[in-house]
Amino acid sequence: MYVIVAGGGKIGHYLSRALVDANHEVLLVEKDRARAAYLAEDLADAVAVGDACEVRTMREIGMERADVVVAITGDDEDNLVICQMAKLKFDVPRALARVNNPENEELFKKLGIDTTVSSTKIIFNLIEQQIETNEVIPLAPLQKGNIEIVEVDLGPGSPVVGKRVPQVVLPDGALIISIVRDGHAILPNMDVQFKDGDSVLALVSSDKETDLRGIFGAAR
Repeated sequence: MYVIVAGGGKIGHYLSRALVDANHEVLLVEKDRARAAYLAEDLADAVAVGDACEVRTMREIGMERADVVVAITGDDEDNLVICQMAKLKFDVPRALARVNNPENEELFKKLGIDTTVSSTKIIFNLIEQQIETNEVIPLAPLQKGNIEIVEVDLGPGSPVVGKRVPQVVLPDGALIISIVRDGHAILPNMDVQFKDGDSVLALVSSDKETDLRGIFGAAR
């Protein structure tokens, strides 16, 4: 498939890397030149500089031949514009959007966006769940079950407790999305240290789930 990813944040970066590794044709579009240059160090020609909301940029990146467009910027309005333009002007078969404010999710669906993902809603649902310590639970199968969002609850015996995020070596292609601590979501930046009782949200391929379990908790 030809997949266009709009938004070069951490999720856009690692999603693009996972898609490239799965042998898809991928183009990650990022409007900040410095950020795009950083991404290009990993993804090379799979990165383009431009505003994915603009029709000119859409034409330049070949939107008309895209099979899937994924809009995951930090701005709901931009994500909606990108997906609507992709579907209505360029006849892209499938458009997926990140919804930062859960209140906008219904609007996105009414306006014809095929799939929406609300990180806030996912985390809220996780907080409400009662989960056994160190259990890994698949939450949202992606790419026909090949990639999953999973949660890991950290107990006192977890080997990552006391370590900072950059010190934990993840399986290839895996990504820590968020850490939930005391009912609050924490972005996994370089200064965050894992603590007993944390819930870690991670993106990982199905065949690497066992490896992830071994890194964060006791293997079964």
